Amino acid sequence: MKLSVITNCYGNKSFDEALSIFEKLGIEAVEVGCGGYPGKAHCDPAVLLADDGKLEEFKATVAGHGMEIAALAAHGNPVHPDPDIAKMYDDDFKNAVLLAEKLGVDTIITFSGCPGDHPGAKYPNWVTCPWPDDFLKILDYQWNEVLIPYWKETVKFANAHGVTKIALEMHPGFCVYNPETLLRLRAAVGDTIGANFDPSHLVWQGIQPVAAIRALEGAIYHFHAKDTKVDEINTAKYGVLDTKHYGDEIHRSWVFRACGYGHGTQYWKDMVSNLRLVGYDKVMSIEHEDSLMSIDEGLEKAVGFLKECIIKEPKPGTMSWA
Repeated sequence: MKLSVITNCYGNKSFDEALSIFEKLGIEAVEVGCGGYPGKAHCDPAVLLADDGKLEEFKATVAGHGMEIAALAAHGNPVHPDPDIAKMYDDDFKNAVLLAEKLGVDTIITFSGCPGDHPGAKYPNWVTCPWPDDFLKILDYQWNEVLIPYWKETVKFANAHGVTKIALEMHPGFCVYNPETLLRLRAAVGDTIGANFDPSHLVWQGIQPVAAIRALEGAIYHFHAKDTKVDEINTAKYGVLDTKHYGDEIHRSWVFRACGYGHGTQYWKDMVSNLRLVGYDKVMSIEHEDSLMSIDEGLEKAVGFLKECIIKEPKPGTMSWA
C-alpha cells in the first residue's frame, strides 16, 4: 500500500510546486482533482485533451517527481435536478474519463449524486427517514427513475474508455452514503461501481469503519485518509445531525480532523489490516480538511501518523513460522 494525497489541498500552488512538497514528505502517489468540487487547478481535462504537448508536459511533471497517478477526482452531482448543473458535473466526469484513458488510469472518484423529489424540482432532496410515506415515494423516484438509469449509461461510457472502477465516495447528502446504499447501486448497475472508502463520513453516522470494510469486501476501489472527531458533549445534547458551519468547531457535534486527531494509532492500524484482509492494497489518499490546522501542518502530521500505520510490503505468500 502507498501513501497518496489529493492535490487540490495546494490548489493555490502550481502542480510542480505541489508535487515537490509531496515528494519531500515521502508521498508516492497522487489523486488529481480534475473537475467538480475538487476543481481543476492542476488539471483541466478539456485543455489536456485538446493539446498533446500540454498532456505530455503534465505526464512528465508527475514522472519527474517519481509519482504515479492513483486516480482522478471529479466529485459532483450529475443527477442534480437543475439540468444545467447536472450537465456541468456530467461533463466534468466524462472529461475525466477521457483523460484517464489517455493517462492509463482506471479509477475515477466521484459522488453518486442526489436528484430532487420530482422532475420539476429545483434542489436535491436527501431522504433520511421512511415516514411519512412521501419520503419512500421520493426514494423510489430517485433510485428507479433517475439514479440507476444514469449510472447504467455512465458505466457503459466509462468502460468504453478503459475506466473500470468508479469509486463513489459514501457521503451524506447523496443517495449513496453508507455501505448498504453503495451495494444497492452496485447490484443494480454492476461491479464497475465501487467505494471510495472515506471513514470520516462514516464515523459520525455511527458506522464502525472496520465493519464497513468487511461489508464492502471486493468493492473498495480507493481510500481517503481523513479522520473525524465526534464531540461527545455536543452530540449528547444535539445528536449527530448538524447543519452548523464547519468553521463553528466548538459548537458542532463533529468536525473533520487530520488522521490521528479523531482516533488513535490502533484504530487506524485496524483499518489498514482489514483493508488488506478484504484485498485492498492500493493507496491511502490523504484528504486535508482539518479546520484547526494549516494545510502544511495538517498534511505533515497526517503523513507522519499514517507512516506508522500503513503496511507497505506485499502480503507474504507463506507464513515464515508455518
